[in-house]
Amino acid sequence: MKKKVVVGVTGASGAVYAKVLFDRLVELQDQIQEVGVVFSTNAREVWKLELDHSDFENLPFTIYNSNDFMAPFASGSAKYETMIICPCSMGTMARIASGVSNDLMTRAADVILKERRKLILVPRDTPMSLIHINNMKTITEAGGIIAPASPSFYSKPSNFEDLAKTVVDRVLDLAGFDLSSYRWSE
Repeated sequence: MKKKVVVGVTGASGAVYAKVLFDRLVELQDQIQEVGVVFSTNAREVWKLELDHSDFENLPFTIYNSNDFMAPFASGSAKYETMIICPCSMGTMARIASGVSNDLMTRAADVILKERRKLILVPRDTPMSLIHINNMKTITEAGGIIAPASPSFYSKPSNFEDLAKTVVDRVLDLAGFDLSSYRWSE
């Protein structure tokens, strides 16, 4: 069965993670029915700053305005199984943990949680305050998955994108995709 996925991108540092995630989703098109994308207000600016381009404008997926509450994944009836927010800012995480659905990203996360589907958040910030940790605990207790952007090195990545891929591939594993990736002791 092909997957319906929502990808949220916030203005947290780590645009390379979002770029690699989109690249991998393109590679996994045969497993995908639909990918809906929503960028926070600052996500595009951070992408341009960190990656020196605006290739996000050319994604082969439908991009929705952050205030478009008519987007299909704003309702549980659309049956999107998974939402990945990558990178996830601590502000977005706080709004999700508090149940504040003031934009399409937080509304979609709220829908995914209430429908008992898979919400995967990829925070990149460090250090974390007790507020951040408690928000992660709240989201985890509600059924969400916190997958920090902590790259692994045992695959000996040779550049930033390969390093980011160690996180993205783990996230895609959590989302249930069948992908070829570095596996420990294989």
